[in-house]
Amino acid sequence: MKKPLAFDIHTKGPGLARAGVIRTPHGDIATPAFIAVGTKAAVRGLTVDMLRDIGVEAVLANTYHLYMQPGEALVRTMGGLHEMMGWKGPTMTDSGGFQVFSLGAGYGTNVSKILKDMTVRPLLKERDEEATKPRLVEIDHDGAAFKSPLDGIIHYITPERSIEIQHAIGADIIFAFDECTSPSESKAYQREALDRTHRWGKRSLEYHLSRPESERQALFGIVQGGRYEDLRKESATAIGAMDFDGFGIGGSFDKQDLHTAVRWVNEVLPEGKPRHLLGIGEPEDLFLGVENGCDTFDCVAPTRLGRHGTLYTKDGKIHISNTKYSADISPLDPDCDCYACRNYTRAYIAHLYKSREMLGPMLCSIHNLYFIVNLVKNMRQALTDGTFLSYKKEFLGRYQAGKDDLK
Repeated sequence: MKKPLAFDIHTKGPGLARAGVIRTPHGDIATPAFIAVGTKAAVRGLTVDMLRDIGVEAVLANTYHLYMQPGEALVRTMGGLHEMMGWKGPTMTDSGGFQVFSLGAGYGTNVSKILKDMTVRPLLKERDEEATKPRLVEIDHDGAAFKSPLDGIIHYITPERSIEIQHAIGADIIFAFDECTSPSESKAYQREALDRTHRWGKRSLEYHLSRPESERQALFGIVQGGRYEDLRKESATAIGAMDFDGFGIGGSFDKQDLHTAVRWVNEVLPEGKPRHLLGIGEPEDLFLGVENGCDTFDCVAPTRLGRHGTLYTKDGKIHISNTKYSADISPLDPDCDCYACRNYTRAYIAHLYKSREMLGPMLCSIHNLYFIVNLVKNMRQALTDGTFLSYKKEFLGRYQAGKDDLK
């Protein structure tokens, strides 16, 4: 069968680090690479021309949100994710699993028992009068039920349904349905969730391979296991043995556990397939991820922070609304070559924020995304040049020693 993805490793660096290329039907991704997050088929506040100017190689959209609005049928009608958003390069979609479990818990208690387009029994229960909190997400052997924040309708997602939705959206790389857990969960629950993730991964793969979309969309399996070394390695062994095109490393990480959990997994996963670290984007974490064998990363942090006026610089983070920047006519980061830094001053962008002009968050989002995308590109170049460790020491020495406004 025709494979929708190829991965070549060109250079190996210290630890498990490597530089390579992921080849997709819509172009190549030079790795390691940071993938911009376009949750609802848009990187908030930025056009695709801006993304290209920044140097973004690929965009990740959110399956859960596109399923909820406008719906996968309409996405397909609009020509799929690439045509819909006007992005011609590589794309990814997550499975929707993270949002089912993280967003579902925040909704109200008056839950309908009607499942949209499903005949199976509802999983969500009405709140018991004596209950201390509502049961808003219910998980069983087959899938998960959750309440829509838009209309209150109950939705039931199975591994097969998640893949069906992602097939309709049409990204180059999609992910198996999984259960993301908090690092604070007990080991007993982590074990239960891990077994479920493995079953769902197998079902996701079987359904995917039964469909013609498998010839043009690559499917990544997701490794879970929390902060437990035995569970992480067990998950990497189980998922790694399945015929996925690549792998995602999932879960909510404790800061102190990130590098160890990633290393445990990547020491076990097949070397010749790409590895994506889900939801990680801080500079320190990106260095750890690259050094411990990850190839791609995604995170909303650069644009989310930018919208709220927090900016990355080589000397640490700054917050542009601080009074000291009101008359500062230097660039956001004197060492940055992004559009915002080439053309505007801190004083002007501070003025935009205080005036609630939308250009302010746009310029800060451009800067932050440029900073992170090109930081990872510089890591790739350092791997190629054999200078990764010295580059890491130099960058983090300055970044962590800087006068971070947020410390």
